[in-house]
Amino acid sequence: MNTPLTTQEQKAAFENNKLSKRLCRLVGQAIGDYRMIEAGDKVMVCMSGGKDSYALLDILLLLRERAPIGFDLIAVNLDQGQPGFPKEVLPNYLKKLAVPFHIETQDTYSIVKRVIPEGKTTCGLCSRLRRGILYRVATELGATKIALGHHRDDMLQTLFLNMFFGGKLKGMPPKLVSDDGQHIVIRPLAYVKETDLERWADVRQFPIIPCDLCGSQENLQRQQIKEMLRDWDKRFPGRVENCFAALGHVVPSHLMDKHHYDFESLRATGVADINGDIAFDADPCMPPSKTVQLVHFGEG
Repeated sequence: MNTPLTTQEQKAAFENNKLSKRLCRLVGQAIGDYRMIEAGDKVMVCMSGGKDSYALLDILLLLRERAPIGFDLIAVNLDQGQPGFPKEVLPNYLKKLAVPFHIETQDTYSIVKRVIPEGKTTCGLCSRLRRGILYRVATELGATKIALGHHRDDMLQTLFLNMFFGGKLKGMPPKLVSDDGQHIVIRPLAYVKETDLERWADVRQFPIIPCDLCGSQENLQRQQIKEMLRDWDKRFPGRVENCFAALGHVVPSHLMDKHHYDFESLRATGVADINGDIAFDADPCMPPSKTVQLVHFGEG
């Protein structure tokens, strides 16, 4: 006879079920919005051993059961030769799930440690080496899509990293063509907050494998941006959501990139343009009653 759940356990089960539904809804929405997965696809899910990639595979497996189309999943892990890497953890986990998988062994760890001076950021070289290997493996496995575990916060952090440190207005797209032009890379977790993934990892008790390269580095620029965004989220609720929404509402004519908007050829046409300058844009922070006269300024 089963022991009845306590009130606290019932509440936890309810919250976990809500979280599961939200994750599936957001991932399904992102897949649909950007047509990430199509009938007959063979999706290569890149597994690092971190919470994000575990959650990605977990949610894709749930969605595949309900999907109106058929597609295959294959998990791929790149063993980079890190000292003490627990080689048995991922294979054992994937065998329990009965998920097809491939472990690729390439000692990129030694290359990174040899090339990058002590104390310098290893992420750039490490990611380039890893990317090239994964593209090759995708070709060998016949994968039609490469799924990465980047989430909403990763995408926002990349936007601010490029602005603050690279002088570019560039983010991390939910879907793109790979560097070699041979593959479609997708990020099904694009709409998911990292805090939700942290909670899900705790609920599911994923066997997390720590990274001894980038994961062990302190004071990374990305970490600075991450802390900034989390501080904003606490102090100014809604700001991070608005920043993320802005990635999908770009107005090239109101930026400054002459390569993406033909400023030189601009001429007055005498015809009203809803994308044009309305002279005095309404301040989104002001109450509606105080913006009406500004919105209609100049109208007869």
